[in-house]
Amino acid sequence: MSVTREEVLACLKTIQAPSGVDLVEAGLVRALSVTGGAVRFVMEVSSPDPFEPAKAEAERKLAALGCAPVSIVMTAHSKPSAPPDLSPTRKAEPAGPEKIPGVDRIIAVASGKGGVGKSTVAANLACALAAEGRRVGMLDADVYGPSQPRMLGVSGRPQSPDGKIILPLRNFGVTMMSIGLMTNEDQAVVWRGPMLMGALQQMLTQVQWGALDVMIVDLPPGTGDVNMTLAQKAHVDGAIIVSTPQDVALMDARKGIDMFNQLGTPIIGMIENMSTHICSQCGHEEHVFGHGGVSEEAKKLNVPLLAEIPLHLDIRLAADGGAPIVVSKPNSTQAQAFRSLAKSLIESGQA
Repeated sequence: MSVTREEVLACLKTIQAPSGVDLVEAGLVRALSVTGGAVRFVMEVSSPDPFEPAKAEAERKLAALGCAPVSIVMTAHSKPSAPPDLSPTRKAEPAGPEKIPGVDRIIAVASGKGGVGKSTVAANLACALAAEGRRVGMLDADVYGPSQPRMLGVSGRPQSPDGKIILPLRNFGVTMMSIGLMTNEDQAVVWRGPMLMGALQQMLTQVQWGALDVMIVDLPPGTGDVNMTLAQKAHVDGAIIVSTPQDVALMDARKGIDMFNQLGTPIIGMIENMSTHICSQCGHEEHVFGHGGVSEEAKKLNVPLLAEIPLHLDIRLAADGGAPIVVSKPNSTQAQAFRSLAKSLIESGQA
């Protein structure tokens, strides 16, 4: 059954928030998406507990309206103040980053600037590690430009049987969660910092990841809220910095490395993407974006150069087609570059 956005909003206006006004008037309904009968939105709240009844009522009423599926994600960006508990039996609150249950290692894939192929590298690395027999998860934390659903060929909406735990999707041996699965492909995510941080925490702690050897986190470019939140909330074992060889990209890559240094996250190494191009017609090799810049930078920073990934049309076509080059053309030279990267990370104990 198809419903309209106006019908959904009218339904939500009949549900009272704890403040005494309806959910819409209270400004709690964010990023509302209505596609056919599927309804998805975010409730930005101060603390989830008082809003659970309203969330449950919204799910019931929208289902009665004919909406299916209904996905409501609550983002809690602040905790209610409470008097300190000074009793001697009080358990100490966890301080600093925590391990994600069931996840052995977390590797962040980051870049100083966009457009350097960070997400393509992350997708192929995840598939390469899975091909090597590792249990792999992919958290697409690039909330403003989530591309992993397209690259990993994943579609559909994550389900939540109890309204609390979210079931991730899976393809090519990779367990995946992305904010892009909660929105339409052409829908902008217009969220403030607290909403981003709340969404990231939910994807880390409320997704049923299962037992993973390694989780790859595809971070947004730059040094913003999501990157800092990940390092502060989760125990990140290391970061991989992706850059193209030219100076403009390396300038921003240095800033990304400095951010991780300030946050105490180890740098596993750097990857030079789009390193060289070989003409498919004549076999001539040329360095479109220069060559060796990342290698020199890695030496200056005393971190390993993990891989030099070529610039090749097949890599782009595979990513756009929903099957990374590691999966679609596993015997190609391009795929073997990612397989070698995965093997080196496993052998060094990083993945």
